[in-house]
Amino acid sequence: MESPSENPARRWLAAARGPEVAASLEAVYEMITDQIAARDPACWGSGRCCNFKAAGHRLYTTGLEAAYTLTRLPSGRDLTREGLEAAISRGDCPFLALNLCGVHAVKPAACRVYFCDRSAKLWQEELAERAHAMIRALHERHALAYRYDEWRTLLGEFLE
Repeated sequence: MESPSENPARRWLAAARGPEVAASLEAVYEMITDQIAARDPACWGSGRCCNFKAAGHRLYTTGLEAAYTLTRLPSGRDLTREGLEAAISRGDCPFLALNLCGVHAVKPAACRVYFCDRSAKLWQEELAERAHAMIRALHERHALAYRYDEWRTLLGEFLE
């Protein structure tokens, strides 16, 4: 593992590109999808969940998940320092485009679990905790530095 002072982003990127780690993350995401389908929460496609400041929440994820998203960005959705800084200034996600998620298929677990639907609050915390434990264990199995931090802060690690 890296020393605490080193930026682990390179290792996260390499691991996220690897088929074993990618398949493990995708299995967690599939579990989330199955659990959400069983509960059928409302999603209004308004982009409110991606406007962190307006929604009054912060999105937390792991470095490995941020790397997974970045290694699978859809065409034309590159992350730039300017785009990230603009999103931070606005209080939203740098991948929010026309009130829709620009990385929907490759978004992290926290995005997959969060719904504006008030009835989802009854179960989404438990699902988020279960998914997070699985992802933390994945870090440990592959001797990857574990960092759980605010989404945009972690994205900035990859621009250094």
